[in-house]
Amino acid sequence: MDSRITVTEVRVRGFHLDGYGHVNHARYLEFLEEGRWAYVDAHPEFADGLARGVALVAVNLNIDYRRAAVMNDDLKVETCLTRIGGRSGVVGHRITHLGSGELVAAATLTFVLLDQQSGQVVPMEGAWAERLGPLVVDVPEGK
Repeated sequence: MDSRITVTEVRVRGFHLDGYGHVNHARYLEFLEEGRWAYVDAHPEFADGLARGVALVAVNLNIDYRRAAVMNDDLKVETCLTRIGGRSGVVGHRITHLGSGELVAAATLTFVLLDQQSGQVVPMEGAWAERLGPLVVDVPEGK
């Protein structure tokens, strides 16, 4: 697998479920966030920048739910950087059922980098473009 894509595995537990017996939609946000933290951990070029007082702040999230996940399902969360622009970037996520490979959900998260001291958006140029540019993965639309 492409080293620019991070894989995190999650087992569905009872506390993830809603009254219908499947993963509550809000729990997917936690699965996606776990994937993003694992991504940062796996890419020191990203982590080093965040350690210098810069925060990754979500500004938009779109989730396409495709299949219900239920108790004891093992899920694979794939996370990658799909775009960087002048002031924002996009993280792509795919959650698949580990056994069948079926797509459970796909998501895109648009983020900005925020200087925690000044509260200002950090442009993705210079050192940030050099750090993040090589991590961008071209993901076909709808994948």
